[in-house]
Amino acid sequence: MTVPLIVNILTFIVLLVVLSRLGRQGWSLSKKVLVGLIIGVLFGLALQIIYGENAAVLKESISWFNVVGNGYVQLLQMIVMPLVFVSILSAVARLHNASSLGKISLLTIGVLLFTTAIAALVGVFVTTLFGLSAEGLVQGAQETARLSAIQSNYAGKVADLSAPQMLLSFIPKNPFADLAGANPTSIISVVIFAAFLGVAALQLLKDDREKGERVLQAIDVLQLWVMKLVRLIMKLTPYGVLALMTKVVASSNLQDIIKLGGFVVASYLGLAIMFGVHALLLSVNGINPLRFFRKVWPVITFAFTSRSSAASIPLNVEAQTQRLGVPESIASFSASFGATIGQNGCAGLYPTMLAVMVAPTMGINPLDPVWIATLVGIVTLSSAGVAGVGGGATFAALIVLPAMGLPVTLVALLISIEPLIDMGRTALNVNGAMTAGSLTSHWLGQTDKKLLNSDEHSELAHR
Repeated sequence: MTVPLIVNILTFIVLLVVLSRLGRQGWSLSKKVLVGLIIGVLFGLALQIIYGENAAVLKESISWFNVVGNGYVQLLQMIVMPLVFVSILSAVARLHNASSLGKISLLTIGVLLFTTAIAALVGVFVTTLFGLSAEGLVQGAQETARLSAIQSNYAGKVADLSAPQMLLSFIPKNPFADLAGANPTSIISVVIFAAFLGVAALQLLKDDREKGERVLQAIDVLQLWVMKLVRLIMKLTPYGVLALMTKVVASSNLQDIIKLGGFVVASYLGLAIMFGVHALLLSVNGINPLRFFRKVWPVITFAFTSRSSAASIPLNVEAQTQRLGVPESIASFSASFGATIGQNGCAGLYPTMLAVMVAPTMGINPLDPVWIATLVGIVTLSSAGVAGVGGGATFAALIVLPAMGLPVTLVALLISIEPLIDMGRTALNVNGAMTAGSLTSHWLGQTDKKLLNSDEHSELAHR
């Protein structure tokens, strides 16, 4: 090890210790994560200024920082399947009435898919407004490596699937393989398997009360157990965010970001419009959007900094049940479905923008109404099963682009700005899930109006 490398590693360790000390001041998790993000950005900027983009020392330092950053991401990936499985299983088991499952699922998924379709139209609008195009984007060494990885890890598995094959891939045939994430669409298969298992538990309760009660108690214990595991991982979020932001900023090429700045601005304008759409839907249904956003703000900030819809599920459920007056069964459904189906940002806005940018290079008019209708339909359908951890947007784009007869090269060309946009996309995804839960609960007449309209402070953000 060289002296500069040792200094960088020691400085990184000191920053982790400082963040740990600050975390003992009784701060909320969202505040700790925000501080971790700020420290990571400042440290990354310092490394960028000192060493520059291509310095060997910087690259080697980042490889050590990745132990914390990528380690945290892998822990998030570890909890996704158990978390989604137990959340859906517990939600169905708590219904005590299998007929309610259909209504809740239909309304929740309906809202998620409807808002995803709107997000696709917004994507067409902002891309056209800014005149974005894939023409002129240069593929460098980093982008070439990314494209190679995409083609080997993703494209061969999902790009050639037809719509019927995609739907068929959702149906679980080996739940153990799906729990292990063996297939690109494993997460939605786990949702379906857990729902069937929950309905079976309700049937057992009806046929044999004593044994059914035992199964329901076991499900409750399993949920508490998994949630404890999730809490342990969530406590590591500030440190993971610090490491990830250090890597992003230190390895960023300012020229690339400036060159692709139009895409960043257009993306965030699209995200802002979609938050406005959520607010409008809530307002039309008699829910005060300002009060709603004030109550869910800790969840949105956590999703923004962690970049994981799945890791946000516990806070998502708590916000709905403790601040928005949504029953736990509906909250668990919307939080889990929202991390897998109809992600407005990752599966709606992003792949649509890429498609509209690439279309002119293939001699296609992106403003053709028939082409837009086809694009919106494919985006909405393919939004099912997009994993709620970093990489979901790439997965969605790799389904949409080939389905529209477009090349996937652009996915790799945007690698330098991907983290900047992914934070906003994740926040929108999670807000869409909470909006779906609130609307479903409202339509079914199960919302606790007193709790929803209360302005009392909740301990949610401190957990």
